[in-house]
Amino acid sequence: MSLIYHIATRGDWTRAQAAGEYTTSTRGRTLAQEGFIHASEAHQVAAVANVFYRGVPDLVVLVIDTGRVRPEIRHERVADAPEPFPHIYGPLNADAVVASRRFEPGPDGRFSFAAGGG
Repeated sequence: MSLIYHIATRGDWTRAQAAGEYTTSTRGRTLAQEGFIHASEAHQVAAVANVFYRGVPDLVVLVIDTGRVRPEIRHERVADAPEPFPHIYGPLNADAVVASRRFEPGPDGRFSFAAGGG
């Protein structure tokens, strides 16, 4: 099983579970606006969270099995990033999410992430 990750608000994920698909691209932007859903490899999650999600309450990390994702996944370079990120080109089917993990910063306000635990 190959895994990628997406940072979401608990509310967005709850709505997606009810609808059967997830359509938030990134903080404040929809799939329709962005054209794809931003995702990360495990070692990229903390850096993304520390740049884009500091101070955002009630976050979860969606653990996504790439073998279950129906839309195309492309690994693409983004500005100022040393390596490509996975992008999901369509609504993420909720059954591709094998877990959702509560995601909170440490006492210093910074996020850390380990694929096996948090």
